[in-house]
Amino acid sequence: MKIISSYSIKGGVGKTALAVNLAFALCETGRRTLLVDLDPQGAASFYFRISSAEKFRMRDTKSMAEGLRRNIRESDFPGLDIIPSNLGFRHFDLLLDGMTKRRTQLRRVMEEFKDDFDVIVMDCPPNITLLSENVFRASDAILVPVIPTVLSQRALAQLTGFFQDEDLSSEMLRPFFSMVQKRNKMHREIMSDLPLTYPGFLKTVIPFSVDVAKMGLRHLPVNCRDAL
Repeated sequence: MKIISSYSIKGGVGKTALAVNLAFALCETGRRTLLVDLDPQGAASFYFRISSAEKFRMRDTKSMAEGLRRNIRESDFPGLDIIPSNLGFRHFDLLLDGMTKRRTQLRRVMEEFKDDFDVIVMDCPPNITLLSENVFRASDAILVPVIPTVLSQRALAQLTGFFQDEDLSSEMLRPFFSMVQKRNKMHREIMSDLPLTYPGFLKTVIPFSVDVAKMGLRHLPVNCRDAL
C-alpha cells in the first residue's frame, strides 16, 4: 500500500483538486483507492457529494483507526472510497498531542487499511502543525502544488527548510506547477528558474482551467464529465 499526500503550506494552490482528480485517476487504473479528507473544510468530500464524517473519539491508535473506518463512504465510482472530514478535525492536533509517539500516530493508523486498499490519497490542511508532521511521516510521496508566484515560491522554501530542520527526507517532496498562466511573464520566469533549485520538481504542469473551477458545480473530477 502506498500513501500519497496532497499538501501545501499555502492555501488556494489547487491541492484539493489534485487529491480528488488523482484519487479518481488511480481508481480508473484498477487500484483500490481511499481518499482521506483531513481538511476541516471538507472540500474533497464536497466534490464527491459525501456528507461530513460522524464525530468520534480518538484516544489512541486503535480508537482513531476504528473511528476513521466507521466513516468510510463509497463514492459513485467503484473502487474509490472516501473518509470525509468534519469541523471536529480542527482539533486533530490537540488529540495527537495527548498521545504517545504523537508524530507517528497517523502512519500507524493508515497501516490498519493496508489489506483493504492499494493506495491512500490524503488531502491535507494548508499549515504546518502536528497533524502535518504526522502526514509527512506517514507518506511515501508528498505532491506539492506550486503556483508560479513569489508567495508560492516562498511557501515551498519554507516547507523544504522545515524538512531539513526536522531531519525529514526531502526526496519525498514532489513539487509541480499548478494554475499556470503562460501568458504571465512572472509565471514563465519562475517556471524557468525554480526547478533548478529543487531537483525533485515534476515536469507535469497544470494550467489554470475553468474546468477545474467548475468541479464544485458538477461535483465530479475533471475527467469524468460523462461518467455518471
